[in-house]
Amino acid sequence: MAQAWVFLSGVCTFLSMSGWFPPSTLVSPQPIHAVTDDDTVKRYYAKFEESFFQTCEKELLKINTFYSEKLAEAQRRFATLQNELQSSLDAQRESVTPPGLRRRKTVFNRSQEERCQHRNIKDLKLAFSEFYLSLILLQNYQNLNFTGFRKILKKHDKILDTPRGADWRVAHVEVAPFYTCKKITQLISETEVESAGGRRSSEGHEEAQSASTGAAQPALAWTTFRVGLYCGFFIILAIAFVLTGAVVFRSENVWPLVRIYRGGFLLVQFLFLLGINTYGWRQAGVNHVLIFEINPRNNLSHQHLFEIAGFLGVIWCVSILSCLFWEYTYIPMQINPLVFYGFMFLFLINPFKTCYYKSRFWLLKLLFRVFTAPFHRVEFADFWLADQLNSLVFVLMDLEYLICFYIFELQWSNEMGLLPKFKSPNEYVCHSYSYGLRAVIQCLPAWLRFIQCLRRYRDTKRAFPHLVNAGKYSTTFFVVTFAALYATHRDLGHTDADTFFYMLIICSTISSLYTLIWDLRMDWGLFDRGAGENTFLREEIVYPHKAYYYCAIVEDVILRFAWIIQISLTTMTKIHSIGDILATVLAPLEVFRRFVWNFFRLENEHLNNCGEFRAVRDISVAPLNADDQTLLEQMMDQEDGVRNRSGKKAWKRSHSMSLRRPLLSTSQSKKDTKVLIEDTDDEAFS
Repeated sequence: MAQAWVFLSGVCTFLSMSGWFPPSTLVSPQPIHAVTDDDTVKRYYAKFEESFFQTCEKELLKINTFYSEKLAEAQRRFATLQNELQSSLDAQRESVTPPGLRRRKTVFNRSQEERCQHRNIKDLKLAFSEFYLSLILLQNYQNLNFTGFRKILKKHDKILDTPRGADWRVAHVEVAPFYTCKKITQLISETEVESAGGRRSSEGHEEAQSASTGAAQPALAWTTFRVGLYCGFFIILAIAFVLTGAVVFRSENVWPLVRIYRGGFLLVQFLFLLGINTYGWRQAGVNHVLIFEINPRNNLSHQHLFEIAGFLGVIWCVSILSCLFWEYTYIPMQINPLVFYGFMFLFLINPFKTCYYKSRFWLLKLLFRVFTAPFHRVEFADFWLADQLNSLVFVLMDLEYLICFYIFELQWSNEMGLLPKFKSPNEYVCHSYSYGLRAVIQCLPAWLRFIQCLRRYRDTKRAFPHLVNAGKYSTTFFVVTFAALYATHRDLGHTDADTFFYMLIICSTISSLYTLIWDLRMDWGLFDRGAGENTFLREEIVYPHKAYYYCAIVEDVILRFAWIIQISLTTMTKIHSIGDILATVLAPLEVFRRFVWNFFRLENEHLNNCGEFRAVRDISVAPLNADDQTLLEQMMDQEDGVRNRSGKKAWKRSHSMSLRRPLLSTSQSKKDTKVLIEDTDDEAFS
C-alpha cells in the first residue's frame, strides 16, 4: 500500500513540474491517516485519474484550436502569395515585346519597369522563404505536442501500472485534428514547388531548418582562431600602450590625444559587448534575428562580432603606439589618427563583397533609415540603433573634436602636434561650447529618437507611449542647453552662471528620473503588478537567475545618476583636467549600461512576440486589405486566444504546453528558440 502512495506522489510531482497544472489543483497524494481499505484507495485513484484526463482534454482542445487557427492563416497566406506570384509573372509576360517593336524613346521607362519587376520577384522569394519557415515551425508544433502527449501518458501508465493512458491516447490524441490533419505537409510540398522551381525538396528543407533556429550559422574554426589571435595581440599591445603612456604622459598635455582616440575605443568596446549580447540572447532563446528582422540564414554570430572588435582593437593599439613612437616610425604623429579612422570608414563602406558585405550593407541601410526617420515608417531595429547612438554620443562629440582640432588648433609644422603645450581654458576652441556646434552634436542622437517617436505617433495615432516617449528625449535638449549656457557664462565670469547651474541640476534630475522609470517600466517591462513570485519583475522572465534583474536595476539607477558625481567634482575641485578624467571614465560606463539595457530590452520584445505568437516575418508584396482581414477573422477561431501579455494572465495556461517556452533554470540551457524533444526511453516518433 505504501508503494502505491509513492507511485501517486511521483505522478503528482511529475505533472506539477510539467506545467500542466499547479500542485494546488492536484488531489493530495498522501492522506492524513493511514488508509488500508482497497475501495478507498481505488476511489482515490479514480478521482485522481478523472482530474488528470480532464486536464488532458482541456490541453488537447487548446492545441486543436490553435493549430486550426494557424493552419487557416497559412492557407490564406499561401493563396495570397500565389496570386501575387501569378500577377508578377503575368506582368513579366506583358512586358516582353519583339525586338523590332522596341522604340528608342521607351528604353528608360522599360528599364524602370524591369527594375520594379525584379524588386517584386526578390520580395516574393523572401516572402515564400519566410512562409516556408512558418510552415516548418507549425509542423514542429504538431509533432512536438503529439510527442508530449505520448511521453506524459506513457509515464502515467508506468507509474500507476495501468494501460488507461495509452487507451486515452488512441481514443483522443491519435484522432485529434492537429495530428490527423495532413494539410500542413501538402502546403510544405506546394510551397517548395512554387518557390524553389524544381529545386530538390531536401535542399529547401535544410535551408528552412537552418533558419528555424533563429541564429547565425556556426563560425568556422578559422574564425575562432582569428578571434583568439586578435584578442591576444590586443592584450599585449594594450599592456605596451599603458606602460609607454605611464612614462610619456607625465609632462605632456595628453588630453587632445585622449579625446581623439577615445571614440575609437568606445566603438571597439561597443562591438565586443554587442557580441556578448548576441551570445546571451542565443543562450537564453531570445530570437534577436526575428526582432531585428535580419536574414536568419546569413547573419553575424557572436564570434564574428568578437573578431571584428578584436581586429579593430589591434589597429587602435597600433595607431596609438605609432603616435607615441613617432620618432622610430618616421610617421608624423598627426597622420596616425587620420589613417585609423579613415581605415574604419573604408571598412564600413567597402563596396566589394568581402568582409561581411551583407552585414555592413544592412548597417548602412539602417543608419540611413535612422537619419531619415521622419520620411518612412520606424521599425524596431531603427529605434534600437538610435538608442545605441544615444549611448555613443561621446563618439560623435570626439569625432567633432577631431575635425575641429585638425582645422583650428593643430600645428602641422610641429611633429608632436597631438601633444601640445598647456594653454589657458579661454584659448581652447574645440573643447568648449563657445561656437555652438558641440551642443548640436550632443543633442543629435536624442533628436533622432525624438523625431522617430513623432513619426510613430503619426503612423499609429497613439499618444501613449509615443508622445510620452518623445517627451523623454526632449529633456535632453534642456540638459544640453543649460549645460552649454552654464559653461560659457562661467568661463566668461558672468554673474548669471549660477542660475543656469541650478536649471541644469533641475533638468538633469527630471531627465534621469524620466529615463530611469521608462527603462524599468516600459523598455524592460519590470515592476509588473502581476509578477507573482517574480517580485518587482514581470510574470515571465527568460534569464535563469532573478539576481540578474535586480543587479541590472541597481546598475541602471547608479549610472543614470552618475552625472551627480561629475557635476560635484567639477564644481568642488580646482583640477584643470577633472572634466576630461570623468568623461573618460563615464563614457565606457555608459556603453556598459547600454550593454545591460540591451539584454532586457530584447527580452521584453521577445516575450511580446511570444504573446502574439509571432515566429516569422509576414512579408507580402500586396498589403492585407480590409476584406482579407475580415475573411481571416472568419476563418480563425478566436476562442481562448491571447494576443497580448498585458491583457490577460492566461498566457501561461491558454495554449499548449509546448507553445509556451519553459522558464530557464540553473540546470537548463536553451540554446535556440527551436524546441527539440529527445527520445530517451521511448520509441522514436515517426
